[in-house]
Amino acid sequence: MIFDYETLRLIWWALLGALLIGFAMTGGFDLGVAILLPFLGKNDSERRVIINSIGATWEGNQVWFITAGGALFAAWPIAYSVAFSGFYFALLLTLFALFLRPIGFDYRSKLPSQRWRSNWDIALFIGGFVPTLIFGVAFGNLLQGVPFHFDNDMRIFYTGSFWALLNPFALTAGLLSLAMLIMHGAVYLQLKTEGDIHQRCKKVATVSAIITLAVFALAGIWVANIDGYQISSEVFPNAPSNPLAKIVSKEPGLWLGNYANYPLLWAVPGLAFIAGAMTLALSKIGRPGLAFITSSLVLASVILTAGVSMFPFLIPSSSALNSSLTVWDASSSLTTLKIMFWTTVIFLPLIVAYTTWVFRVLRGKITLEHIHQNDHSAY
Repeated sequence: MIFDYETLRLIWWALLGALLIGFAMTGGFDLGVAILLPFLGKNDSERRVIINSIGATWEGNQVWFITAGGALFAAWPIAYSVAFSGFYFALLLTLFALFLRPIGFDYRSKLPSQRWRSNWDIALFIGGFVPTLIFGVAFGNLLQGVPFHFDNDMRIFYTGSFWALLNPFALTAGLLSLAMLIMHGAVYLQLKTEGDIHQRCKKVATVSAIITLAVFALAGIWVANIDGYQISSEVFPNAPSNPLAKIVSKEPGLWLGNYANYPLLWAVPGLAFIAGAMTLALSKIGRPGLAFITSSLVLASVILTAGVSMFPFLIPSSSALNSSLTVWDASSSLTTLKIMFWTTVIFLPLIVAYTTWVFRVLRGKITLEHIHQNDHSAY
């Protein structure tokens, strides 16, 4: 085998991050567009323009989300089990909100009734707002630790509640998620539209970019003062997975430990601020194509900042420190990671190539004239 167990675990940690970033960049802008739909579309024709800007691509963008969930299940089954136990109601709420998207896109224009279409617009807004907020809240809770533990038979016990997830820091992370994806969606709409919608998008992109940078800075200061986690015992990167075979400690400031040990890592959050400022400037001067690239870099940098800060932890436990899940003790077997690695080597480039081709083919603008010429379109 080319890679040993330790290397494969690192590769799969990186691949999971790459899949989350891929979803944020692609599925993120259509979630942002859905959130903006009731506010930027002042009449039915304008709302149809907004919906048509993502109508042809939103389903394909979900591939990244589904693949990330599958990778978590196959590569990190213990982490998958803990996440779906602890965040069960939050994930169920996310799932129900996502159900509104396909039926909203398919049924919105089936009847000419204004009330019918307005209700589906609200449904599409909910289908964008709720998942975006919950994804951010989930990351906020991961950084604080999740109340779970294992017994001697490795059974999982979650001791928290749904309402406990909605704590101040987690809601701040949720606000950051909302601001980022609204910015991303506004820049995408600015790229795909013209006229009044285009101008409104420029204003929204400016405001949301400023909020993103401000909340990200606030979250960074907050993270520096909350309890972080570290492994206090010897680490065995090639050992079989056993979350209880280590000692974990926590104290304020430990989430900055990786930056202290490897100062070059400060470039990751630094890139978020630089890319955010560039997004703000490029959007204002009417360069939405470049702004979309820098907006994507903001999303990637924020997600990487969380990952780099927590490494090697995947899901730290706030109630039983030694039950915390890390890259070294929550993975599947060597054989499973090996088979999945080669499968990913084959299929991930195909997903990237197909996604790139689709966006290249559909790179034109959506206009009111286009809508009026296609009055029998699905949206």
